[in-house]
Amino acid sequence: MNLTIETAKVFRPLLEPARYKGAWGGRGSGKSHFFAELMVEECLRVPATRAVCVREYQKSLAQSSKFLIQTKIDSLGVGGMFDVTKTEIVTPGRGLIMFQGMQDHTAETIKSLEGCRIAWVEEAQTLSDRSLALLRPTIRVEGSEIWASWNPTRKKDAIDTFMRQLSPSDGTIVKSNWRDNPWWNGVLESERERDLRLYPDRYDHIWEGDYARAFEGAYFARGLAEAKAQGRIGNVTADPLLPLRACFDLGGSGARADAMAIWIVQWAGREIRILDYIEGVGQVLAHYVNELRSRGYEKALCVLPHDGLNHNVITGKTYETHLKDAGFETKPIPNQGTGAAAQRIEAVRRILPRCWFNEATTEPGRDALGYYHEKKDEDRNIGLGPDHDWSSHAADAFGLMAVAYEEPFIAQERKRVRGRGSWMGG
Repeated sequence: MNLTIETAKVFRPLLEPARYKGAWGGRGSGKSHFFAELMVEECLRVPATRAVCVREYQKSLAQSSKFLIQTKIDSLGVGGMFDVTKTEIVTPGRGLIMFQGMQDHTAETIKSLEGCRIAWVEEAQTLSDRSLALLRPTIRVEGSEIWASWNPTRKKDAIDTFMRQLSPSDGTIVKSNWRDNPWWNGVLESERERDLRLYPDRYDHIWEGDYARAFEGAYFARGLAEAKAQGRIGNVTADPLLPLRACFDLGGSGARADAMAIWIVQWAGREIRILDYIEGVGQVLAHYVNELRSRGYEKALCVLPHDGLNHNVITGKTYETHLKDAGFETKPIPNQGTGAAAQRIEAVRRILPRCWFNEATTEPGRDALGYYHEKKDEDRNIGLGPDHDWSSHAADAFGLMAVAYEEPFIAQERKRVRGRGSWMGG
């Protein structure tokens, strides 16, 4: 039979055979619609095709692409050639399209998919490393293909890490966004413009396919969005005449220890230049000393939290002493007491409009700042304070920097107020 399917220009490279085919980008690009139509086309072109549409989690068929594929079968006028059952779609030649969640599979149960010629991974940004490792060798018949459609979340997403490093001989990957959709309409445009106006902190992720720089409800999301909009994230270099500061959140050297986070900054009057970010897990302090030296920060003043004065149970020395022994000057910040985390958050919010970030070297730290958010009791809809997760170490170090920056101004203000009070009392 002759079947004509209109295809957006951006997806045409994916019509050629390839072991891996991927389309990534933001909402409204038509990625899912393209792959659903391609699935119908392939099942017609190669009778008896067995295919599976997978997600990381699929609690019900309502979460799958089954309805979308059914819609494409009907709209293309080939409904008489497919048999849509309650759970599967029987294809020409007694082939089959299945819909499954990878989290339900083990190394044994995944073998049931070995006869599949096509696997389409939907919402692939949620696919775990484990699931990707299970799926790839399972789809093994000659000429088999693995497709993926996703809106990137983080660079560490398993599908993003794998797909973007493929060579052209391994597969074909395209970026698709709303501008590439020839069927774009007024409803979608209104939604896009509404998100741009109301939620600028998440707009780039949702519509432009950028990594998720800000968690919903994150403390510093809006401030970072404003920094980007105002051009304060770009090429920022160190002034050789100004002192450098390395602001720490301390970690440990054990396998399960918290991360060590260090921001390298300069204060140029009322402007704060964020030059670099260093983070690691499970490393001894000597590792970070060498890292600071190798990046040219051997003269940086090390700004430490109050626990930098605690003695190490093995060496008997404090972090401050170790850093001084390594030739660094140090400045511990006193314990802020109850509510210290909240104080740091407010300090960061006050100083963010003064911050200029060097884009290339601070990206991991900015990702953490954009994600740092409040933990919530969903049942009662109340806040429980900052969530202590992977992002909190960078945020705590940045908060310490904000407190240290404001310290002289606050001290000056206190002195001014005390002086005014004395005059009024006289």
